[in-house]
Amino acid sequence: MRRFIFAERNGIYIIDLKKTLRQVELAQELVRSIVSRGERILFVCTKKQLRQVIQSEAERSNSFYVTERWLGGMLTNFATIKKQIRRLRELERGQEEGAFDFYTKKERLMLDRERERLEKYLSGVKDMARLPGALFVVDSKKERIAVQEANKLGIPVLAIADTNADPDVLTVPIAGNDDAIRSVTVISAAMADAAHEARMSMPDEARRRADEAEVTSYSTETGAGAPADRGDRDGQKRRPRRKRRATGGPGAGGMGAEGGAEGGDAE
Repeated sequence: MRRFIFAERNGIYIIDLKKTLRQVELAQELVRSIVSRGERILFVCTKKQLRQVIQSEAERSNSFYVTERWLGGMLTNFATIKKQIRRLRELERGQEEGAFDFYTKKERLMLDRERERLEKYLSGVKDMARLPGALFVVDSKKERIAVQEANKLGIPVLAIADTNADPDVLTVPIAGNDDAIRSVTVISAAMADAAHEARMSMPDEARRRADEAEVTSYSTETGAGAPADRGDRDGQKRRPRRKRRATGGPGAGGMGAEGGAEGGDAE
């Protein structure tokens, strides 16, 4: 971060705000280009004192956010995360439709706990049916796992980097104090403004298509399905069912039950 430091006095490094402003403008241009092509930004900040700031700016710009804890593999193992998101939607829809009214009190309590746990960690990304176009990270050193996953997948990373961070792993490092509420509020608001402006400048038809790409629907009868997932399912090959030789006697019923379980697994 030496190139972003203006001077050092009494062991305290002073950041060159002119260079910070230049990096903010570069980050805004990148955000506009990403949002203009129908993708969305993922805001990442797990610091307690900054969670509300990041959540409000992300919601204002129609972006995703992670403010509780970064789940390992949220990007690199996104297929598993999508299963958890479908499970959360299933529990929410079941509660709204009263599908769990006939369950026992203990079963309803267990389902409520599962829903609350998933809601806590996935509330900001439960509409994310595909990988985000870019990450905006507060404190790239603390959120190093998120930065590593984004770099592995080639996703641009815009991050507020303090003087102890490594700017080489960031697409656009923004030098600033990542612990101060005021500095984080100003920079995150600039990113949210750029995303909001780009979204509003999109034609209505393009905006509608972008919104439809993120919609995930669920029905208690047909299950969950997301338009963005259909291509993944079509590319998967169904595992062939192993043939078993039928035998007579008492073992025949057990073999049939095993075959039924196997069929359910293939389903």
